[in-house]
Amino acid sequence: MFYEIVTIPIKPESHDAFHAAIAEAVPLFQRSRGCRSLRLERSVENPDTYKLVIGWETLEDHTVHFVASDEVQQFRKLAGAFVAGPTHMEHVQNVLIGF
Repeated sequence: MFYEIVTIPIKPESHDAFHAAIAEAVPLFQRSRGCRSLRLERSVENPDTYKLVIGWETLEDHTVHFVASDEVQQFRKLAGAFVAGPTHMEHVQNVLIGF
């Protein structure tokens, strides 16, 4: 399992609309090849910054299949209006789960 973690700065005063856009996008991810989970986390210290954490069965499910899909374009249309600056994306893999 691989996790895509996207750090997203959003425009102030757009939190509720951003949450709604991500909720509307959930089915796009659910029907995407190899997508196993999605969660949205909000920074406590920087409340205009979110982490979108998406679980993929394989790295290629994200980097090859999802990025070439119609779903990624639909997601960008839903969430893009709320983004306030550059996003940062990285992939991680669990090495140890303590409990």
